[in-house]
Order: sequence, then C-alpha cells, then structure tokens
Amino acid sequence: MGLAILGMGTALPDHSVEQRDSADMAAAFCCHTAKEARLLTALYQRTGVRVRHSVVLEASSNGKPARQSFYPAAASLRDRGPTTGRRMEVYETQAASLAELAARAALADADVEPRAITHLVTVSCTGFSAPGVDLDLLQQLDLAPTVARTHIGFMGCHGALNGLRVAQAFAEADPRACVLLCAVELCSLHQQYGWQPERIVANALFADGAACVVARQGEPDASGNWVLAANGSTLVADTRAEMQWRIGDHGFEMVLSPRVPEVIRKHLRPWLDNWLSRYGLSPADVGSWAIHPGGPKILTACAQAVGFSADQLEPSQSILEEFGNMSSPTILFILQRLRQRRAARPSVALAFGPGLTVEAALIR
Repeated sequence: MGLAILGMGTALPDHSVEQRDSADMAAAFCCHTAKEARLLTALYQRTGVRVRHSVVLEASSNGKPARQSFYPAAASLRDRGPTTGRRMEVYETQAASLAELAARAALADADVEPRAITHLVTVSCTGFSAPGVDLDLLQQLDLAPTVARTHIGFMGCHGALNGLRVAQAFAEADPRACVLLCAVELCSLHQQYGWQPERIVANALFADGAACVVARQGEPDASGNWVLAANGSTLVADTRAEMQWRIGDHGFEMVLSPRVPEVIRKHLRPWLDNWLSRYGLSPADVGSWAIHPGGPKILTACAQAVGFSADQLEPSQSILEEFGNMSSPTILFILQRLRQRRAARPSVALAFGPGLTVEAALIR
C-alpha cells in the first residue's frame, strides 16, 4: 500500500526581484572593489535563475525594482550583517503565514476539510522557534488539537522527501490517517556578507517558498491519482565536507564545494540503477523526473550521470528559473508541475543534501 497524493499547494512571498537587480543588492554587502562587483554580476547571471521571491523584499514604486532594508550596505570589511537572532525573529513572524497559504491551497485541491487531518508533518531548515510552525499551522488552520505533529528539521534540500517518507509510514500504520505535509523555507534570511565565493553562490541561488501535500493510504486507480510507492536513500562515502549547513553568528552558513557536481556524476547512476532494480525498473522505464535543482551544474551532472534529455530536465530547470532554489519545498513545486501536466509515470524524484546524501521517491 502506498501514499496517495490527494492535493498539493504552493505559496510564495508577495514580492520578487529579478536576478540582475538581486546582484545589485548583494554587491552592497559582498563587494569591496569594482572587480568583485563585476565578478558577482557575472556569477548571478550564470545561475539559471531569473526571478526569486523573498520575505525581506518591500514593494517597488514608480516601476522600480523591489527594495530591501534588512541587509544594509557593509559598514566595513568586518561587517557580517544581521545577527542570527534578528534573522530568527523574522522567521518566527513570517514562516507560518507562508506555510498556511500553501496548506490551504493543498486542502482545497484535495477537497479535504482541515478537521479531517490526523497527522501534520512540517519540514524546514532555515529557522527555529518553539512553539513553531507546526503549532502555528494547527491553530491558523483550525486543525484538531489531537493532531499528531512531527517536525523534519535541518536536513536541507531533500527534507520534503524525508517528510513524504514519514507521511507514508503514518498512512501505512493507520488506514484512517490523513496527513498534511508542509515544507517552508525562508532562505533569503541567510544572505552572507563579504567576498567568499562559496557563500556568494548560495546568495545567488536560494529563495523563499512553501509547498504542501495532503495524502492518505492508497493505490493507483482509474482516477489517475499519484501514489508514493517507494523511497530510497544513500550516503556517499567520504563526502562530509562537500556540502554543509551550519548555524553561525550571522545567519546559517552554506558550504557548497565545487566538487559536488563531480561526486554526483560519479556516484548517482550506480546507486540509482540498484535502487530502481528492486522495483523491476531501470532509468529508461521512468516516465518523468523531478530533480532538485541545486544549481545548473548539479542538473548538468545528473544529466551526464543518468543520460537525461533536455525535455526530462525541463521541469526542474523551469522551476529554478522561475523561483530559484527554495531548498526543501522545491522538489514539491516540481512534482506539482508534473502532476498538473499529467506527466508520464512512473515518476522519480531526486534531491541532494549535506552528507553528501541522495534521497529518492518513486511515484506510480
């Protein structure tokens, strides 16, 4: 028995910024020379991102780009911007409201009343508070006070796939369970100051968003419902330093080694072949793919490892272009698009995170 997806919903902050304007904003706190500013602009242009949404953006006026005042220009070479405490204050006031929008959209898509939800699974790696997003959602959606809550915290970009695994376990354990899964990330709260290339790459890619799924126990049927049939996970040996996500004094700090694409290129296909073979499948049998777009180089590495065509990568590339890398909700944005298009199945979702780990989901 699998996890039948009854409904999906997504949400974005009200204000967005074009990538070229985002580069201008970042130059004020990352660059100290004209050469650095030119390099930063060139890097931002190579991300494959066109637009990103953020809770720190303010409304534009007179046709001008959106503004922000959360990150003032660097006052000195030692300036590192807002403290982590200040960033968490914004997370605590903004994350739940964004998650609520996505949850209401998912409930409406599923035609499920909030009081029918028995389990709530929340996913986030960009903020902490207690009471947190889970309790805020329970109250804002008027869920039953007896709802069983589980939080998947600080697991990175593949967190929503971990959340789906937990939701599937709940549904398989109790046929009456109706699970609401919600992934919300405010990545833009963790922009880093100074000229450090790895962190500038993160500044250029990450964005804010939320995505939710309503699901219960079920199997594929004539209605064409999407069902999570299986999931997989692997840790690539000796890659602990290649991707890291740490709490610093001035926001959470991303370490993204330039070796990550090569690690994926080398290790993804052997593991994927073995995992799919357990279900009588090979990559050639997969009808559609949802690949977490950590960046254009990661998508290219996946294509080289598995042999993806441009059409197979298009859903992932278009989400990256339109919204940026929103961390954990991103894979759900891609799956929602595939579901809306009635994409061919089986479908496989792949995402990568610190470890270096690979998470996968098989949908029939």
